[in-house]
Amino acid sequence: MTEKDMQAHEQENIPVNNGINADENQGGSTHLNEPVAEEGEVEKLKSELAEMRDKYLRSVAEFDNFRKRTAKEKLELIQTANKEVITALLDVLDDSERASKQLETSTDIQAIKDGVVLVFNKLKTTLQSKGLKAMESINQEFDADLHEAITEIPAPTPDMAGKVIDELQKGYMINDKIIRHPKVVVGK
Repeated sequence: MTEKDMQAHEQENIPVNNGINADENQGGSTHLNEPVAEEGEVEKLKSELAEMRDKYLRSVAEFDNFRKRTAKEKLELIQTANKEVITALLDVLDDSERASKQLETSTDIQAIKDGVVLVFNKLKTTLQSKGLKAMESINQEFDADLHEAITEIPAPTPDMAGKVIDELQKGYMINDKIIRHPKVVVGK
């Protein structure tokens, strides 16, 4: 760059580089220009750390309390659910006691049969209202996930091979979840 060019740059307030990098001008050290942390900043950082630690401990304690509270609520919910079912079945128990007294004194067999059927139907209706549903198994394909095979017998017809022929004990579901698998006889 000529002297004339340098004067033109100075008048325009453009810094002249003269082919030297700014980093080389500073000797490549960037740490020399950083300010040294002051005592006030150190105290401020310590107080922020203490505040964060306090928030952390409070959060941990709050989560632990939440976990305990939800476990307690779950236990109470289970106990309350049992209470509802038992309360619903008390009417059936009362009817069963009345039917038992009638068995001792009545000689009319048809009236006794009708009374027992009424009590049975009331029990069935009460349990269904609580979500109980009987599983249909007979003439269905055997499924090890749904059925419990007690025995295997020769199928009466070829199309009954691999299907449930008889049901020794009914299976039940509550809200589409199996609570007791049916015990079945399977054709082979």
